[in-house]
Amino acid sequence: QVHLMESGGGLVQGGGSLRLSCKASGSIGTINSMGWYRQVPGMQRELVARITSGDTADYADSVKGRFTISRDVAKRTVYLQMNSLQQRDTADYYCHAEIAVLYSGPFFTTEAAPRDFWGQGTQVTVSS
Repeated sequence: QVHLMESGGGLVQGGGSLRLSCKASGSIGTINSMGWYRQVPGMQRELVARITSGDTADYADSVKGRFTISRDVAKRTVYLQMNSLQQRDTADYYCHAEIAVLYSGPFFTTEAAPRDFWGQGTQVTVSS
């Protein structure tokens, strides 16, 4: 129904930059929010940044001033620009979206209640 496709991960030297992208596709109604979480093996998944439909952005304290989240509404895509990367940023990064799936038939169109969707994850490795 809804698919999140991530791109942009990879290996970068400390102090460098990467840009992650996540495109939502499928039977999409309202997108309440899109964002990025990250997870290190053995640790809980944590919020990195999130942007709402009203363009309110939230960031983890550890990335404030270094990461910027943005979105392209028409493309249903969210971006995470990561600058001044540090080794502690090494993790698997997951795209998240809260989306109301759209259902339509010959005579109706309706949205389901919003729910969470996750991408497959993209690896970011920051070397020393």
